[in-house]
Amino acid sequence: MGIIIKPVVSEKMTDHTEKLNRYGFVVDPKANKIQIKKAVESAYGVSVESVNTMIYAGKSKSRFTKAGLIEGRTNRFKKAIITVAEGDVIDFYSNI
Repeated sequence: MGIIIKPVVSEKMTDHTEKLNRYGFVVDPKANKIQIKKAVESAYGVSVESVNTMIYAGKSKSRFTKAGLIEGRTNRFKKAIITVAEGDVIDFYSNI
């Protein structure tokens, strides 16, 4: 599980899962598509048809508090959208 960091569970990803059979994962920024494909196939026992990746840059954030202005940055990360074969399903909630 060194390549896959966590699954992306949001309203948009749930809609993609239901309609397009796609799943989202936050992955290691140094991992390539072949490594991501092998990691998902071995971890969840599904056959992966395609892998799309995107790198999100960190954003500058600032907020006002009693102590004054606090500035910082969010972390950058890499996200992978996995399309699995028809009939295959990944269940994120089976371990709960």
